[in-house]
Amino acid sequence: MKTMPRDFEVTYKAENIYDDWVHDAHWQFLIIPFENESQHEVQIEFSNSLYANTEFSINGFGFKTLRVHPKKKFKQISFEAKFKFKKEEIDPYDFNINSDLSVEYNELEHFDFKITHERFLKQTIYTKLNSIQDLLYKFDTTVSIFQNLENLNHWIYKFIQFKTGVTKVGTLLKDLLLNKQGVCQDFAHLFCALARTNGIPTRYVSGYLNQNSGYMGDSQMHAWVECYIPGIGWKGFDPTNNILANTNHIKVCHGKDYNDCSPLKGIIHTGGQNKTTHTVMVQSQQ
Repeated sequence: MKTMPRDFEVTYKAENIYDDWVHDAHWQFLIIPFENESQHEVQIEFSNSLYANTEFSINGFGFKTLRVHPKKKFKQISFEAKFKFKKEEIDPYDFNINSDLSVEYNELEHFDFKITHERFLKQTIYTKLNSIQDLLYKFDTTVSIFQNLENLNHWIYKFIQFKTGVTKVGTLLKDLLLNKQGVCQDFAHLFCALARTNGIPTRYVSGYLNQNSGYMGDSQMHAWVECYIPGIGWKGFDPTNNILANTNHIKVCHGKDYNDCSPLKGIIHTGGQNKTTHTVMVQSQQ
């Protein structure tokens, strides 16, 4: 029996305070829930304290962004977004695995497959490993690709301790592997690196997580990954929580790494220091 979709509401708030006057500023927000077969009827409310105009745009990966450019100088600005939408209940295990495993693994080696998915097979500055680190996790070809990815999900969950304040936005994998502590962004980058090393096209995903279900994640945006499995398609894995992406994972966008999915980018012309705060609240009901 088909279940009724759940109603979700996400509230995103950001505030920027500057020591000196800001004479010119441009911001791009990548925070709108993505509309797909499981997320639909997205309603958007967005405002800012300076009443600056908001424009919609599409980024290089096809995701909708909000652009703001105030016309007057300021020392403080706040933003608030509210998104209401419906989300279908997702069974992450609703698929079949080909009993002939060689079919899956052979497709990974096809030239056309590698060309089609080239964007999500390449290393980036955030998903770069050296030749020794590449060997951290090698696939077992006696089990399915999906099983290998689920095992990798579990391995990273055990390998990295979730701890805030240890890493930053620009933390590289070499530092993560040294400290073995980080947040969801770091878990996702390591997963991307090791899955790609084993020939699996893997996307970094940014979105929101309904933490009322007891999951670990940042108080702002959450990060997980999507892997392309021959014969199955794209499947989401959340190594921070050692689970598959499910109804509580609200996708905003995907890219090669965090740099493609940063929720807020800006160009600011000012001197002195600034302080930025973000909060996210996710609510859902049947």
